[in-house]
Amino acid sequence: QVQLVESGGGSVQAGGSLRLACVASGRTSSIAYITWFRQPPGKEREGVASIYPETDVDYYDASVKDRFTVSYDKDKHTLSLQMNNLKPEDTGMYFCAASTRGGSWWFSQLYENWGRGTLVTVSS
Repeated sequence: QVQLVESGGGSVQAGGSLRLACVASGRTSSIAYITWFRQPPGKEREGVASIYPETDVDYYDASVKDRFTVSYDKDKHTLSLQMNNLKPEDTGMYFCAASTRGGSWWFSQLYENWGRGTLVTVSS
């Protein structure tokens, strides 16, 4: 079991930046990949960015590529998401999730471990 705790959400104006963090604890060595999801108001949860801790290979949804950067500190077991040039459509609850299995990173049902989320609000 992996426990995940997110932080760093807040309210910003369009064009601004935020940095989210997710601290993992428990069986962190079992993590195959760790991912940021978000859930906009009234919409379904969607994958934002993912990283494989063993290789540092990262993946991004097309809507955030070139604006967001995902990273994982192996020593601190911390997943980060640097979000630049934020847009109103980036608004939503951001969740950290960890999977111990292989599969498509954006497929939320593959993830056994979830944090409670941190809220990001971007105003125009």
